[in-house]
Amino acid sequence: MDWKFDGITGSFDRESIQRGYKVYKEVCAACHSMNRIAFRNLQDVGFSEEDVKQIASSYQVKDGPNDLGEMFDRPGVPSDYFIAPFDTKEAAAASNNGAVPPDLSLIIKARHDGANYVYSLLTGYQNGEHDENDLYFNPYFSTGRLAMAPPLSEGMVEYDGARQATVENMAYDVINFLQWAAEPELERRHKLGLKVVAYFIILTVFFVLTNNRIWSKLYKKK
Repeated sequence: MDWKFDGITGSFDRESIQRGYKVYKEVCAACHSMNRIAFRNLQDVGFSEEDVKQIASSYQVKDGPNDLGEMFDRPGVPSDYFIAPFDTKEAAAASNNGAVPPDLSLIIKARHDGANYVYSLLTGYQNGEHDENDLYFNPYFSTGRLAMAPPLSEGMVEYDGARQATVENMAYDVINFLQWAAEPELERRHKLGLKVVAYFIILTVFFVLTNNRIWSKLYKKK
């Protein structure tokens, strides 16, 4: 796949990341947590402060204890982290055919060739076919079978504008979102890298010119 974030000059496609967040929220968040991402981080990809407040407040967050020593629920605020779908690993496994869905915060960096791997996995199901143990066939998974049912289907997310919510488009967008989540400093790192390379090029040119001048004087004396 041709990813905009690839290469030394790679950058984020913020429109795709915003669509990818929509896919995550409406599809992936039912099973997968993202424990390392706070709602306020969404401002980095183009969501306004008001958008973030509205998104956060749509969740109920368990907090406390209060003055009576009791836990309570309150609307989320931008500083809260994404809400996990299950309280415990046991509850997650019980709802997912015995498998615990991995946290997606770093999934792109946690897998070899992460972006292409996860994209292939999402689009690689064989028409939802599964075996007698309800494991679904997917050639991109290490064992060829996994507990996760095909998460994406045509039109399951409503996009704004003319973009079609095909499986391929939704997978592409959610990968851009997950790449940003795993490496939000990517653009800063690339810019810093280019500055460092430029600095060393200038330093090398200066060193060569200085070196040539010094040695040329010595040669003349001989």
